[in-house]
Amino acid sequence: MFFFKLKLFFAACVVMTLFNYSSCKYSFKNASIPPEVKTIRVLYIENHARYVNPQLSPALTDRLKQKIISQTKLTLMTTDDAQYEIGGYVSSYEAVTSGISNQQTASNNLNVSVHVIFKNRMDEKKSKESDVTVSFPFSANITLTQAEAGLMDDIVKNVSDEIFNKIFSDW
Repeated sequence: MFFFKLKLFFAACVVMTLFNYSSCKYSFKNASIPPEVKTIRVLYIENHARYVNPQLSPALTDRLKQKIISQTKLTLMTTDDAQYEIGGYVSSYEAVTSGISNQQTASNNLNVSVHVIFKNRMDEKKSKESDVTVSFPFSANITLTQAEAGLMDDIVKNVSDEIFNKIFSDW
């Protein structure tokens, strides 16, 4: 009986782990793009935030292009005659206190917001603008510069994933 309960407990743990993993991390593998759309242009995502991380804009723009190439059949173009166009800018990049313990800062979040501009040149009514915000927790025991160094890969990946999902879903 003990082994049956142990197996049941183990199976429940596996199921819960898979459920938690799938609800926290997701990928938009099957972008819903009409078959007549063949081309896309990705503009440089400028940084208009008060605090500018000089690595963020080029890395974010490049990652978004790579994601589109790898997960859609769209062809990247650099000219104005692309059927879809993605642009935008980093509108906010700031560290905020997220937890206090014993009247001292215990944890912080680095909040990154991007204003996304999507143009559908085949149907202007489907052009949209929206904001994407992602928070990245970090310890209050390290500086923002140290946090950025450790978080940069996650920031670029997660923000570009959010932009991609926002554009290729029904908003």
